[in-house]
Amino acid sequence: MTDKVPSSSVSARGAQLNRQPFMTNHRLWFGPIAALVLVLGIFSIGVITPGYSHVRQTVSELGEAGSPGQVAFSVLLCLVATCLIIFASAVARSLRVSGQPTLPAYFLGAMAISTAGVGVFSFPHPLHNVFGISEMVGYQAPLVAALVSNSKRVKVFSIIMYVAVLLAIAINLVALVRPEEIWNQIKPFFGVVQRSLFASWFIWCAGYAVLLMPRRRSD
Repeated sequence: MTDKVPSSSVSARGAQLNRQPFMTNHRLWFGPIAALVLVLGIFSIGVITPGYSHVRQTVSELGEAGSPGQVAFSVLLCLVATCLIIFASAVARSLRVSGQPTLPAYFLGAMAISTAGVGVFSFPHPLHNVFGISEMVGYQAPLVAALVSNSKRVKVFSIIMYVAVLLAIAINLVALVRPEEIWNQIKPFFGVVQRSLFASWFIWCAGYAVLLMPRRRSD
């Protein structure tokens, strides 16, 4: 004779299983939330920084050592990093459930670590630039997502945004070599140029989150 499983236990287990996808879907929203927090935070810290120009100056200047926004900037980037960690965990679960490799989640986690490091170690601390350069790992997340996904929409969207990320990186690299003709054109708008890189990557984050959410019809 087999033992009978109490109906209450079955119901509780069923409720728990139903709750897991629900929680995953909600945590996927932390991708768009990370983008929103970053945009609002940068704008707000710029307001309290005398003479700061979002058009001309880099984001790191908002949080450099001794600036009015140093602490706020560190807190902001740590909040963004936290959102990205939560988002990465949701991405991992979503991909695992659908039978896809979870590699994109690790690249999202790498970006979270880099973001937190940039915030904690304010410019001109040597580690500020180390963590800034390490963001190059996280910037590969759209490419990785495109390579491992079995969704045509995810592949197309991720490739398009990865091209945008690469273009933004290329333009930002002009600041390192500074060829006179090009640099003179970019310098007055370098704040916008730098932000184009953040914008392209976080737009991918937001779109990727939406595309990973359960769809009522197959691709």
